[in-house]
Amino acid sequence: MSAADLRFTILDVAVMLGIIVPTAIITTYFLLRYRKTNTNAAYDPRWSHSNLIELVVWAIPLLTVAMLGYESYKGTYAVNPYDPRMIKTKTASAAGPGHKPLNVDVITTDWQWLFVYPKQHIATANELVIPRGTPVVFHMTSATVVNDFFIPNLAGMIDIMPGMRTKQVLVADKIGQYKGYSANFSGAGFSWMGFKTHVVSAARFTHWTQSIQKSPRHMDYAQFNKFARPTTNIDGKTYAFSHVHARLFDQVIKGVLDGKVYTTRMPPPGAA
Repeated sequence: MSAADLRFTILDVAVMLGIIVPTAIITTYFLLRYRKTNTNAAYDPRWSHSNLIELVVWAIPLLTVAMLGYESYKGTYAVNPYDPRMIKTKTASAAGPGHKPLNVDVITTDWQWLFVYPKQHIATANELVIPRGTPVVFHMTSATVVNDFFIPNLAGMIDIMPGMRTKQVLVADKIGQYKGYSANFSGAGFSWMGFKTHVVSAARFTHWTQSIQKSPRHMDYAQFNKFARPTTNIDGKTYAFSHVHARLFDQVIKGVLDGKVYTTRMPPPGAA
């Protein structure tokens, strides 16, 4: 999807340059050609209309708007994560027919990221690991306020809404480390609300999954309520959890709909 975003961004810039550059050149030419001191330019005081100029002035903008409208229409559907053809196309092109996508639940708090791998029963905080060439489907929600899921090199920006479900899809083609962050201001810890995305081989992903499943940290809804307390992650700390509750994602949504609020614990009166 990031490749599609890049293609349409380049197209938009190219179209705008195709309008601005010729207009600037023609304007400069006319200013020089018909300046007061140039007595060699033809001057016709009775001129009032030109069909050729009318055609150019109206045809170019209309054709430009029509082309951009068509490309915008195509682009909207090309990056629509809710289109089931997106998964099928990415699966067929990246890993072969029948290859199942990896599901990851993304839960944002103030101001951390929790990535839950439901099938593997594990979770990581502030660190995302995915296998190369495998379609990854993200199901996202927020426990607090609106955030934006954004990995510029891999996936376009998608809003994450409290108490709601949103979705994103990506296929990473290259092994490497990529920066992800929230692109929506969400309070005091927003500047440190980032996460590393590691794209690894399928074998290494399996090994990593097995190592996380041995983590002594577990994650159920009670543990999540502690994790979700406002935390400014200045040091970029990451955590790994095993035995993650199977319906944690749904419990978080239900909690928000029931009015659950995560507040910072205040020191008792008189405490230093």
